[in-house]
Amino acid sequence: MTRFAAPIAEQIWDMKYRFKDADGTPRDVTVEDTWRRIARDLAQTEKDSAAWEEKFYTALEDFKYLPAGRITAGAGTARRVTLFNCFVMGTVPDSMGGIFDMLKEAALTMQQGGGIGYDFSTIRPKGADVLGVSADASGPLSFMDVWDAMCRTIMSAGSRRGAMMATMRCDHPDVEDFIAAKSDPARLRMFNMSVLITDPFMEAVKADGSWDLTFDGKVYRTVQARDLWDTIMQATYSYAEPGVIFIDRINAANNLSYCETIAATNPCGEQPLPPYGACLLGSINLARLVANPFDDAAKLDEEALQELVATAVRMMDNVVDVSKFPLDAQAAEAQAKRRIGLGVTGLADALLMVGLRYGSDEAAAQTEAWLKAIARASYLASVDLAKEKGAFPLFDAEAYLASGTMQQMDDDVRDAIRTHGIRNALLTSIAPTGTISLYAGNVSSGIEPVFAYAYTRKVLQKDGSRTEEEVVDYAVQMWRELKGDAPLPDYFVNAQTLPPLDHVKMQAAAQKWVDSSISKTINCPEDISFDAFKDVYMEAWDTGCKGCTTYRPNDVTGSVLSVSEDTKADKPVPVQEGGEVVYMSEPLDRPEELEGNTYKVKWPDSEHAIYITVNDIVLNGHRRPFEVFINSKNMEHFAWTVALTRMVSAVFRRGGDVSFVVEELKAVFDPRGGAWMGGKYIPSILAAIGGVIEQHMIATGFIAGEGMGLKTDPQAKVVGLDAPRGKACTSCGQYDLRMVEGCMTCGSCGHSKCG
Repeated sequence: MTRFAAPIAEQIWDMKYRFKDADGTPRDVTVEDTWRRIARDLAQTEKDSAAWEEKFYTALEDFKYLPAGRITAGAGTARRVTLFNCFVMGTVPDSMGGIFDMLKEAALTMQQGGGIGYDFSTIRPKGADVLGVSADASGPLSFMDVWDAMCRTIMSAGSRRGAMMATMRCDHPDVEDFIAAKSDPARLRMFNMSVLITDPFMEAVKADGSWDLTFDGKVYRTVQARDLWDTIMQATYSYAEPGVIFIDRINAANNLSYCETIAATNPCGEQPLPPYGACLLGSINLARLVANPFDDAAKLDEEALQELVATAVRMMDNVVDVSKFPLDAQAAEAQAKRRIGLGVTGLADALLMVGLRYGSDEAAAQTEAWLKAIARASYLASVDLAKEKGAFPLFDAEAYLASGTMQQMDDDVRDAIRTHGIRNALLTSIAPTGTISLYAGNVSSGIEPVFAYAYTRKVLQKDGSRTEEEVVDYAVQMWRELKGDAPLPDYFVNAQTLPPLDHVKMQAAAQKWVDSSISKTINCPEDISFDAFKDVYMEAWDTGCKGCTTYRPNDVTGSVLSVSEDTKADKPVPVQEGGEVVYMSEPLDRPEELEGNTYKVKWPDSEHAIYITVNDIVLNGHRRPFEVFINSKNMEHFAWTVALTRMVSAVFRRGGDVSFVVEELKAVFDPRGGAWMGGKYIPSILAAIGGVIEQHMIATGFIAGEGMGLKTDPQAKVVGLDAPRGKACTSCGQYDLRMVEGCMTCGSCGHSKCG
């Protein structure tokens, strides 16, 4: 019998987390092998490694504790990849040499699979004097463009493309340009962006006071604080960015405020970190810990929760010692403070199982109680580790206990820390958990509400036929198993029907007992008024949240799965139909004969031409690209042409809307310079190859034209409702994209820019 609750869970495991040889041969034959691999690797630092391996395995078993994707995919594989998800990089110097040193560090970090966060407030504003060169500064936005281009060229470890977070203080002279940057649909696509909001700024907003924009002690101009706030709100209302981070609140609450200052976060926002800080994440699956679900006696097993939390803290602490780091400075920072981010997933499902409506006062109170129990168990477990292995090196008892977070902690926990120290400086954080939630059986992700009760996805088989799979929310599936065809109770709500202020209420309830921060997206209806939209952010500020991210579908951002206003939980479960271009459960076998064309590219200053062959497979009477061969007599090109041939062909054989390959290749620039070909400037040989493949796709009818998408765009609809607008997932073709902390994430396959 399989441990997977749904076919999609097994497919996610196979795609994302299963350890395989370079040729695709599985090392992990079953998911039990994956759990064993992780447990053994994280137990290697223990004196009694065999005993702890068994305890770690038990925690992982049946998806009770879910390490972050980097740990699940990388632990025990002997691959040189970091087990930390994300990093905040060093402070960017206000000098040309220093800026490009930081760019190099970013590239090295992303190469090993780490997302990065940066504060660009330290770069002088556009037009400022540059001493010694008789020139004006180009400003931080121009350097962000360089970072964006770098990110496009780096493919992170596995299938994850690097993600980046950019922050800028609300008093920087270029903050208005920063706010407006994403209004250009072609600019800074690799960044999530947030404005660092200070306490004095919010006081000025509420008082309708003036606000100075300054750099290095010089006031560049003065604006009205409320006008600047409205500018941020209008940008977010129109195109979903920037988010806001209440940075003074973060620093005041930080357990380590005595030895660090935070100015940036990881790409999804749940980990505010100092320079070179690392993001180590894991989640307790609350949906697996509810006893007697959907019964009058339903409750969370708090004894099992405490035991599981203690084991998870120990596992995460060991990750600090077994993981590799892209940079020595990152390793030193992690070792000095040993911060971890233990969170939850399946919260909404757990609330449903105990009969509570997500967003109600009762659900908020229960969430606060559960998160407090996790915080207490985490801190006490870390104290026990300190007794055994020592406190983190920068521990200072009185300074630590004086921080904002620790002042609200229970006296018995404070006394234990004062007496014995603590192993980990910070312990709790709530990540988006989109992919690992699918892997765990499609439990609700993080502290988000259930996104959709059920949908169908079409999977293309080797013979070209399609099968349909229903993907059902974990709690809904459990209801069906226990209650049969009984209608869902009225306390079942989802992300589309939930009022925005109910989202804020749940985020604020959880934040009280989370020492880092929370990845949470507040879904807003398209027709929400601008004033009501602003109220969401002000409520987040007033109720103690550390940041706020919203998503309002519109013509710019696109729509996600729609649910009509009169949809009730006791009506038939909405089902999403899949698109015509889909992810293949396994790569197609190669037929003996394929149709194709060969193209010749002569790159200026190159002795030999490059020949590109694109072969197509015919499915249901339509041609689609299946493989690519790139050949040249120039041995300088040999290694990368072979690599490109294999990579692009592998992508093509997996199916879906593969036209993104063209755009990625066309975006590659060669620092040595491009060339003029056919009246156009082509930035690199790779861009020329991308152009050839694009022309082939146009000629065969796969895409509609240059720079355009599929000729026949996959359609998707909710039964009984209008078809949604917006884009299909570039990985699997499904119309199940949802906004998670500024990252469009596919609910069908887990694909996300942020991983």
